[in-house]
Amino acid sequence: MPPALSVLTRNRDFRRLFAAELVVFGADWFVMVPLLVLLPELTGSGVWGAMVLAVDTGINALLLPYTGTIADRVDRRKILVGANLASFLAVLLLFTVQSAATAPLALVAVGAMAVAKSFYSPAASAALPNVVDPPDLAAANTIAGSAWGTMTVVGASLGGVVSTVAGPYACFAVTAALLLTGTVLTALIHRPLQAPRSGGERPETLHALVEALRYIGARPRLRALVTVKSAVGLGNGVLTVLPLIAVAHGAGALGAGLLFALRGAGALVGPLVMRPVLNRSSWLLPGLALSMGLYGLGYLGVAFSPWFPLVLALVFVAHFAGGTNWVLSNYALQGEVPDALRGRVFATDMMLATLAIAISQLGAGAVIDVVDQKWVLAGCASITLVYAIVWRIATRRLAAPRHSGIPGRDTSV
Repeated sequence: MPPALSVLTRNRDFRRLFAAELVVFGADWFVMVPLLVLLPELTGSGVWGAMVLAVDTGINALLLPYTGTIADRVDRRKILVGANLASFLAVLLLFTVQSAATAPLALVAVGAMAVAKSFYSPAASAALPNVVDPPDLAAANTIAGSAWGTMTVVGASLGGVVSTVAGPYACFAVTAALLLTGTVLTALIHRPLQAPRSGGERPETLHALVEALRYIGARPRLRALVTVKSAVGLGNGVLTVLPLIAVAHGAGALGAGLLFALRGAGALVGPLVMRPVLNRSSWLLPGLALSMGLYGLGYLGVAFSPWFPLVLALVFVAHFAGGTNWVLSNYALQGEVPDALRGRVFATDMMLATLAIAISQLGAGAVIDVVDQKWVLAGCASITLVYAIVWRIATRRLAAPRHSGIPGRDTSV
C-alpha cells in the first residue's frame, strides 16, 4: 500500500473523519447539481443558479470569522455533529421547490445549509492534526484534500445521472441520508478533536478574532498563505456558466454533472500528484503561484473551445491546479499555526476565499443573461491569471520556515 494511504488503515479515527467528510461533501453535490438545472427550468433564467452559488459561498464568508472562533472554544465533535443535523433539516425544505413561485425557498434552504457548513469547515480543518500523529500529517492532508475532489466526482456525476433518471427530488432524499450517515461517523471518533484548554484560554469572540488577525498580520508568510485561495475564488464565477455550457453543447443535466465531476476529478488527482511539494518548503510558494496561473489558463481555453470533449479536458486541468492550490496552502497553514489559533486562522483563510467566490459568482450572475458565456468565462479566468502574477511578485522574497512544519511548533500567540 502506498505510504500516503496507509494512514487510513492504521488510524481508525482518521478513517472515520475522512469517511464523514466524504459523505458530507457528496451530499453537497447531490443538492447543487440538480438545483443548478432545476431552477433555470422552473424560472426560465440563469440568474437563479448564480444566486444559489452566491448564497452558498457568501453566507460562509460572512460567518467564518465567528465560526472559526467557535471552533477554537467549543468541542469540535459537537460542532460537526450539530452542523450535519442542521443541514439535514434544511434539505427537507427543498422538497417544496416545485414552481417559479417557490424557487426562493431553494435560496432559504441553501442558505441554511451554508450556515451549517460555515461551522463545519473550520472545525473539520482544525481537527485533522489532532486525529493523526505528526509524522502522518502530510499523508493525512493529501488524503483529506482528496475528499472534496472524490465526492465532487461521485456526487456531481451521480447527481446528474439520478436527476436525469429519477428527478431532482430523489437527489434531495439521497442528500438527507448522507448527512445522517456523516453524523453517525463523526460521533464514533474517539480521539479528542482539539488540544486541552486551560480555564483562562476562552476569550470573548471579538477579542479572540482580533488576536488571530494580529497573529496573521505579524507574519508575512502567513499573510501570503491566507490570500492564496482568493485567486481561484475570484475566478469561480465560471461555475455559474458550466450548466449553460452543457446545454449549449446539447448535453443537458448529464453534461452538467459530467463537467462538475471532471472538476472534482482534477481536484482529486492534483493533490495526489503534487504531494512531493508538501515535503519541500522551497517549492511551496512557486508551486502555489503556478497552480493559480494554470487554473486561469485552463478556463481561458474553455471559453474558446468549440468541442465538448476538449472543454471536459480543460476543466480537469484547471481544477487539477485548483485542488493543488487548496491542499498545499492548507498543509502549510496547519504546520505554521498553533492549535489554540488554528480554527480562527483557517476561518480567516476560508472567509477570504469564499468572499472572493461570492463576489465572482454575483458578478457573473449579474451579466450572465446579457453577455455571451465565453466572455464571462474569459473574464473570470483573466482575473485569476492576473492575481497569480501579482501575488508571485509580492511573495517572491519570502523564505521557507526554519522549523519542521509540525503543527504546534510555533507557540508565539
